[in-house]
Amino acid sequence: MKVLITGGAGFIGSHLADALIDMGYEVRVFDNLSVGSRKDLEGLDAFIYGDVRDRDAVFEALRGVDAVVHLASLTSVEESVRKPLEYHEVNVTGTLNVLDACVKAGVEKFVFSSSASVYGEPSELPVREDSPTNPLSPYAASKLAAEHYVNVYHRVYGLNTVVFRLFNVYGCGQPLNEYSGVIARFLSRVRRGEPPIIYGDGLQTRDFIYIDDVVDAFILALNADVSAETFNIAYGKPTTINELANVMLKLSGMETLKPIYMEARKGDIVHSYADISKARKMLKFNPKVSLEEGLAKMLNTL
Repeated sequence: MKVLITGGAGFIGSHLADALIDMGYEVRVFDNLSVGSRKDLEGLDAFIYGDVRDRDAVFEALRGVDAVVHLASLTSVEESVRKPLEYHEVNVTGTLNVLDACVKAGVEKFVFSSSASVYGEPSELPVREDSPTNPLSPYAASKLAAEHYVNVYHRVYGLNTVVFRLFNVYGCGQPLNEYSGVIARFLSRVRRGEPPIIYGDGLQTRDFIYIDDVVDAFILALNADVSAETFNIAYGKPTTINELANVMLKLSGMETLKPIYMEARKGDIVHSYADISKARKMLKFNPKVSLEEGLAKMLNTL
């Protein structure tokens, strides 16, 4: 199978590319390197520098591939509030460009990386795929809009599609920047001997899933006989931010450090964790790496 990964030089994309190459897939990466790096792509068959907003470049990149995993996107909730038009252009128009090129190029399968942020503040827990969606940021709205285009391209043009709503992905090689997730930020501070900073009371919950399990999910989707389906991809267990901090401090041998609590940030979701029974049943998805194991892997890369 020949697979194109848009955004394949990023955190998730580079891990997926490496895994597919190891399994004997022919892998092509399309990326503008705004976040990712080519140095994370070993043994890659083909790298194409390009932007998903460039329709011609997207179509050329898709020639001759069997499947597309569409990861290219802007991903910061905070930044999207300042740059809503740019988030729409990349995450919505960019996705539409890739979908249209898939139909024209005769691509057999399209797997789209969406986000749990489309649910907003959940009206029920755990969150199911049929739970109400209520985006609370331009980023979340762009992901939900892109999902609608994915579903339309299945209904109207017959494209074989799968949508993944990813929850809190973490793991080795995760970049650290001002928009990084809580685990990357905590880890950075602990490595410097500094206490983690918690916004709010720390009782808010998240569903953390290790990168290896996410990669497994994408590989299962590429090979599964499913189409026009949406799946939650998560570990399926809630963890409070306080628990996360305590586990990380314990594993790092820095239990004497005490978290610093600061005012809660506006727009932060309080509770979120996923029902993954649909993915378990239809994709045979079975996340294996517990939070403790995943954090230990990251700490051991010091």
